Order: sequence, then C-alpha cells, then structure tokens
Amino acid sequence: MTSNERPHRPRPVAPTRPALNREYIAAMALVLIDDIGRDKFSMRKLGAELGVDLMAVYRYFTDQEALFDGIADTLFTELDVEALPWAGPWRDLAEQYTRRLRDVLLAHPRAVTVFATRPVRSPAAIETGDRMITLMTEAGFTPGDALRVLRCLREFTVGHALIQAVLQLGGERRSRKPAPESPEYNLLARGADEAGADGHFDLGLTAMLDSFARLSR
Repeated sequence: MTSNERPHRPRPVAPTRPALNREYIAAMALVLIDDIGRDKFSMRKLGAELGVDLMAVYRYFTDQEALFDGIADTLFTELDVEALPWAGPWRDLAEQYTRRLRDVLLAHPRAVTVFATRPVRSPAAIETGDRMITLMTEAGFTPGDALRVLRCLREFTVGHALIQAVLQLGGERRSRKPAPESPEYNLLARGADEAGADGHFDLGLTAMLDSFARLSR
C-alpha cells in the first residue's frame, strides 16, 4: 500500500429509524393516545416519545389542534378505502365503508373523540367522498342526497363508536343492572340483556340503508 492509498473500511450502516415527517409524527401521536388517553396527552410527551426536541414537532404541526387533524387523517388511512367494493352497488359500498369506519374507531377507543370533533379533509378523504358520490349519482341519487346519506352514516357510526368506546374503557362497570331474580328486573332490563351492548348497530344500519334506497330515482 502506498502512502497515498487509504485502507478499505466498511461503510457505516444507515440508521433504520424512520425519518421525522408528518405521517410518522401523527402515527406516533395516535399510539401515545391509545396508551395514555387524550386527556393525558401533550405535545411535550409526544416529543419525549419521539426522542426529539419539542420544537422539532412544531416544525410539522403548528399546534395540538393541527396535530389532532393529522391523527384523524391517520385513522382515515387505516380504513384502506381502496379495498372497498367500488365495482359493486352503492349499498354494498356504503355498508362496507360504514362497518370499516366503525371497526377502525373501536380499535382506537381513546382516540374516537379526536376523530369525532374534526372534519377529515385530507386529499385521500376528499377523493373518497367524491368517488362515493359519483357512484351514488350513477345509481340515481342527486349529489345533495348522496352527501346527506354519507353524512348520516358517518354521524351514526361515530356516535355509536363514542358510546362503545366509553363501555370499552370501563363505563359499563359504573352501570348497575338489576339481577334477573330481583323485583327490579323489568322489561327494560330484560330487553337490555337480550339486545346486548352493540347489537343495535346492524339493525340501525340496515334500517337506514333501506330508507335511503328510496331516494334513488
């Protein structure tokens, strides 16, 4: 080896930690809310979870409300809308979208209020809404009726998820139902036992879709 030659050295392995970006920050914020809840969440705790200075987070989200918008976008992404039955009837699409939204929200009970308190306006969400309304207008709905139907389904689903989230997080333990052998066990209590905690979701969704079908021309 001459004096001008350098010994061969192995190149260092590139770090595998994801680069900091909006999607990664929002996803980590969702994980943190899943763990500790929205009430205990803070931007400072998120910075610590990410292992970065707090100001690094603010370079991507101006405040906590903007971050929560990002979390709502992350939840919407979990719907995997491309896997919906876009080639089928409008009713199949609407039903599967509604059920998938419910499943995603109930997978993140501590984050349901984040999704419920803000509109989702990401490009993917806007494109999905436009595609759904296009399919529904082709089936005979007016654009206005199609949007009203989708809003009704969303509000029904989010409202249901809010109640179920409370039950998942311990609200059911605070309710006191009379025992079947007690004098207080009336028809209301019997109906509650027969109906179950969320059996009414299927009933309500079917009734709504049956009614909405009358709006198509």
